Amino acid sequence: MSTWLLPENIADVLPSEARKIEELRRRLLDRFRAYGYEMVMPPMLEYLESLLTGSGRDLNLRTFKLVDQLSGRTLGLRADITPQVARIDAHLLNRQGVTRLCYAGNVLHTRPRGLHATREQIQIGAEMYGHAGLEADLEIQQLMLDALRLAGLTKVRLDLSHAGVLAALIEADPAAAALGDALFEVLAGKDVPRLAELTAGLAAQTRDALRALPSLYGDASVLDEARKRLPALPGVVRALDDLAFLVGKIEGAELMFDLADLGGYAYHSGVMFSAYVDGVPNAVARGGRYDKVGEAYGRARAATGFSLDLREVARISPVEARSSAILAPSRHDAALRAAVAALRDRGEVVIQALPGHERDTDEFACDRVLVERDGVWVVEAHA
Repeated sequence: MSTWLLPENIADVLPSEARKIEELRRRLLDRFRAYGYEMVMPPMLEYLESLLTGSGRDLNLRTFKLVDQLSGRTLGLRADITPQVARIDAHLLNRQGVTRLCYAGNVLHTRPRGLHATREQIQIGAEMYGHAGLEADLEIQQLMLDALRLAGLTKVRLDLSHAGVLAALIEADPAAAALGDALFEVLAGKDVPRLAELTAGLAAQTRDALRALPSLYGDASVLDEARKRLPALPGVVRALDDLAFLVGKIEGAELMFDLADLGGYAYHSGVMFSAYVDGVPNAVARGGRYDKVGEAYGRARAATGFSLDLREVARISPVEARSSAILAPSRHDAALRAAVAALRDRGEVVIQALPGHERDTDEFACDRVLVERDGVWVVEAHA
């Protein structure tokens, strides 16, 4: 085997792609800060029980595991940063009021989410803690749409769902509760034949409601249809009321409702959402409410947030990241060094040519040149 080969679904990020990713990362983090979100940097590696607390079976299957040579305990390489940020809020910050946090970092998956998907994603996202009202959900959704707009993705469809619908149906039927994980998986995968098999032995009301979920997709009228076809359990009614609250309040996206959209991880507890753009089959961003994760860390905190894979967004983003640069000659000249330093301090990219390589600037658009005029170094348009 060649020593330069990488594992399947793992790839290097080359300069042109890396520049675009970094451009988008900076844009998004600056926007998060403009909303008041503080940045945190959790570690790549944690004890497994801490990393997976309250996160569900799917995240466990996607997490790489290894043995710590110092403690002998099992460690995990993070597959999702959201539970880590919940841990930081619960145990390290310990604030009582609203806390807004954001992050950007690599995550590793044991298996890819799609045929050509990478197993090493660059996850970037924002989380809000301490407010249980739908105003928090609305802010997070608007921030996500703002982030996608900054990435040049303007024609966005936002699919809304609610974890409380499935939770209420399962809690009302002990037989359905025994099938909880399996029902979650088949609904998340929209596996209608398998759903029919799983629900065959359930009470008629539960069976019919679960089988109806995949067909409850469309505009806001779906909520009225759901009230007719689903049992009027308190949890179902609350979930539909939550979704109805958001109608007409979200700007910058076509709003759709999909009551069987349970993709992502199983820790969500309220409103869930997925953002889609034309030409891309999978969601480009996901999020939702996950109040129960903080409870698993010993401190119940209302929480909602979103995340996206920056590598995937960069791949489809029309944002141009080819840098404009200034080409400077290679000379041992104090005045030239001072001029180059001053330009770089102002944020300009200055490439100082090396002898015999004056035109080796493929990765940059050197549209200007630094030239000496009457003993003074000045920037002029590149001929």
